[in-house]
Amino acid sequence: MYATEGDWDNADEATKAEYYRQHGDYDDRAADFGVTFLASEALQPVATAVTLRRSGDDAEITEGPFAETVEQLGGFYLVTAPSREAVLQHAMLLPEYTIEVREIAQM
Repeated sequence: MYATEGDWDNADEATKAEYYRQHGDYDDRAADFGVTFLASEALQPVATAVTLRRSGDDAEITEGPFAETVEQLGGFYLVTAPSREAVLQHAMLLPEYTIEVREIAQM
């Protein structure tokens, strides 16, 4: 889930309460879509990020995010579901985020 961090920091309590309610609905209605949660977490602000870049035996560690972007990755849900469509329909219950959906690579 991507959002602009400043938007959350500047949101009033009613807006934050509505976001929490929508996340609760998302959690409560998972079974309606055949969705099972494997993991979910909110992430610390991007200012706390550390980036490790490796090239061969060399490594560069820098304070801050991998890239400066308008929206930041603020959290994630890892789920199993019967289809991508089920995941997308279920995600419509979440607040107004940019939501990226990816399948897990089969290795």
